[in-house]
Amino acid sequence: MDISIGINNSPREINFESAQSSSEVESIIAEALNSDAKYVSLRDAKGKLYIVPTAAVAYVELGEEESRRIGFVA
Repeated sequence: MDISIGINNSPREINFESAQSSSEVESIIAEALNSDAKYVSLRDAKGKLYIVPTAAVAYVELGEEESRRIGFVA
């Protein structure tokens, strides 16, 4: 699943793929924002850890889970 996190006062966003489901990621982020946690941490599909301060989160975009096509498409 693709995850995009917008950061306040930054023209770039954080983009990565996660092996977690969209409902798992949504609950992790919602819990961090509702509990006034200082940061939220997520892992991508390759094992990298992303730690984002919750005060800097502008938006979170969760993409659909889809398999990648291999080969040429006409």
